[in-house]
Amino acid sequence: MIAGPVLVTGATGNVGSAVVASLQAAGLPVRVADIDAGRLRRAFPQAEAVRLDFHDPTTFGPAVMGASALFLLRPPAISRVASPLGGLVAAAEAAGTIGHIVFLSVAGAETNRLVPHHRVERRLVRSPLPWTILRPGFFAQNLATAYRDDVVRDGRVHVPAGGGRVAFVDVRDLGDVTARVLTAPAEHADKGYTLTGPEAITFDDVAAVLSTELGRTVRYEPATVGGYLRHLRSQHLPLAHALVQTVLHVGLRRGQAETVDPTLERLLGRPGRTLAQYVADHPHLWSEPVESRAADA
Repeated sequence: MIAGPVLVTGATGNVGSAVVASLQAAGLPVRVADIDAGRLRRAFPQAEAVRLDFHDPTTFGPAVMGASALFLLRPPAISRVASPLGGLVAAAEAAGTIGHIVFLSVAGAETNRLVPHHRVERRLVRSPLPWTILRPGFFAQNLATAYRDDVVRDGRVHVPAGGGRVAFVDVRDLGDVTARVLTAPAEHADKGYTLTGPEAITFDDVAAVLSTELGRTVRYEPATVGGYLRHLRSQHLPLAHALVQTVLHVGLRRGQAETVDPTLERLLGRPGRTLAQYVADHPHLWSEPVESRAADA
């Protein structure tokens, strides 16, 4: 078990905040990082807060100084990862105190050169520091980020997934896995874990879950590839992010996210949360329209 604080990047996002909660529940000290350290202090009063700007390498050294572990997350807006994420890894190597890096990747990134996470994984494999790579599939929380406005405003889920099935994973379970890894880091050194939820469902099933839990009709409306890309761009997503999100969803047609992997249940010693559990726990998230928000992955 590590002694010093865990530096958590992306702490205000869906995954980062879940990781912070799980680490604190496990009794591990936490240092949260973001561009606005003041906002972090307000959001996480029980954690140490530091400023970290992936576009400003001068913030890397102070952020990692004295930390014992790093939870690394790629901000969705960053597609060219060599300098920002690779630079933070280099700063962690130079710090002399970091004993383990946990990287939030995506399922299949070890072989898929089209996703930016692949390059970060290759950088970690070359690192002298022990690492653990988490490769989750699609997040249940995407329903309240990438898909939310379509659900609230139009009563639809609109993605180019065809009839593909998805084993949605809850980010709260990813937080718990991260805590398990960092309470016994030697057991998980230099390993990659594919993490899925306990069941694979279609987007028709997703719409049915939303309809049942929210008490109103939500339908699945399949999108074309070009139509979806235009849809994302109309929501002001950067082109690189929109392209990655489109590629990931099109892959669902070929069954790229339908396999239920037992690794998460094995690591946690319990089944993962279902999509229905997530929606039932957070019905208020679909109560009124908001501006579109990008998913973590």
